[in-house]
Amino acid sequence: MNNRTLVIIAALLVALLAISSSAFVIKETEKAVLLRFGEVVRSDYTPGLYFKIPLVHQLRRFDARIQTVDSSPVRMLNAENKFMMVDSYAKYRILDVERHYVATRGDERNAVRLLSEQINDRLRNQFGVRDLHEVVSGQRDELMAEITKNLNEVAKTNLGVEVIDVRVKRIDLPPEVSESVFQRMRAGRELEARDHRAKGEEAAERIRANADRQVVVIESEAYREAEELRGAGDAEAAAIYAGAFSKDPEFYRFTRSLKAYRESFNDRADMLLIEPDSEFFRYLKDAQGQQ
Repeated sequence: MNNRTLVIIAALLVALLAISSSAFVIKETEKAVLLRFGEVVRSDYTPGLYFKIPLVHQLRRFDARIQTVDSSPVRMLNAENKFMMVDSYAKYRILDVERHYVATRGDERNAVRLLSEQINDRLRNQFGVRDLHEVVSGQRDELMAEITKNLNEVAKTNLGVEVIDVRVKRIDLPPEVSESVFQRMRAGRELEARDHRAKGEEAAERIRANADRQVVVIESEAYREAEELRGAGDAEAAAIYAGAFSKDPEFYRFTRSLKAYRESFNDRADMLLIEPDSEFFRYLKDAQGQQ
């Protein structure tokens, strides 16, 4: 291999190295700024292939997808002068990459820090004019929408980013406040429980009284109907007996005497002290009941 061939190969290698170091690709998920000795010279890149001057230009890439700022819990004071530990987060994405680079000096940690400070300042301002109920449930959605809108305007101007959403993950009371709040909540629940129990006992007493009254009414009606049926049965039986015995009065007297004998001598220890010629023994002396 002669010297000319070596020079050509070396030149090709240098050309390939220069091309590889000068060419770059911008992806759809990226935004980028081109710097010349630290100064931004271009930032309007769309996805595709581009070239830069090696050693003169420097490319800085940024993620164009939605990012999350997860702030640490911050102690805040509400309208009731009670402290709360508020844990929040925000979703954002880069719109103006040049402004974003200048504001953060190309460090995403600066962007996260600045956004966290802005979020906490706005949360502190909004929580300071609302009580705990409004913050937790009553006006939470309206509060988050207002903070998101306000923060988005500031973030676009100062950081070149769009704030998509701001949310509060959790609101805790400090330990010294939690115990007093829990005691009040417990007392309120106990009072409510006593009220429900009292109303339940009152309703139960009404139900029992009504049931007892219905039992008395039903028993009275049943007893009346039973007595009426018994009276009607006794009257009918008496009529039947009267009709039967009126046909043969002597037979009626005979059966009555047999019944009296049976009931009188039901036990061997029974004893009667009567005259021998008593009317009681008339049918024992004569089958016809004659003396």
